[in-house]
Amino acid sequence: MQVPAAIAPIVDLVFPPRCPLCGEGLSQQQGLCAACWGELAIPGEPSCKLCQRPFPDGMPEGAICAPCMAEPPRHDGIAVGTLYNEASRRLVLAFKHGHRIALAPMLARLMLARLADIGPEWIVVPVPLHRWRLWRRGFNQAALLAGEIARAKGAQLLVDGLQRRKQTPTLGGLGRRARARALSGAIAANPGRLARIKGAKVLLVDDVLTSGATTDACLSALRRAGAERVRIACFARVLDEALPLADKA
Repeated sequence: MQVPAAIAPIVDLVFPPRCPLCGEGLSQQQGLCAACWGELAIPGEPSCKLCQRPFPDGMPEGAICAPCMAEPPRHDGIAVGTLYNEASRRLVLAFKHGHRIALAPMLARLMLARLADIGPEWIVVPVPLHRWRLWRRGFNQAALLAGEIARAKGAQLLVDGLQRRKQTPTLGGLGRRARARALSGAIAANPGRLARIKGAKVLLVDDVLTSGATTDACLSALRRAGAERVRIACFARVLDEALPLADKA
């Protein structure tokens, strides 16, 4: 949330602006210091036509990466704010587990830089949390990012477009098949939102894209509900092999 200009000096006096990663003093409440901005890994071009996985320089336009050739994706592209590295990991931890929800606008701005073709005709749907996890955490980090993106694009936010019908274990450390089993039947379209989803262009939003198991489950639910197109947007994507190809912010 943007601090109103009238009270910004008071807020800065009580809470001096500092970089959320290193604590360095800043001129305003939003953003990172120059050094920490430089630690973020921003994916660039060229990239895979289907999933936007970064390629080395010299790859022809329209090239498709090996994973997409082996298993063509059902989504309509992935927009990534940053690649997952130490700097983005610390931002995600501060945002999601440190309850630094004021980071949402900054994280969303990095995602918006990759969403130039998204307009008011799209609906924005966050990856859902189970109600018990939402109760314990107090917020859905994906919904906060989705809200920022929807406001910036003039699109409709459908915060309850998807529902997590059963609680799933933490997926960290599980293999692809184990993740898929854990998520089987866990996510479905909200019956009360089916009319809005059918035939719609949907932007599915999450904070981190790791193996893709959760977004695949969401994608399946949206396709069953009749979504015409589904793009995926995340703040950080785990692609260790692509980190050397990324630009520094």
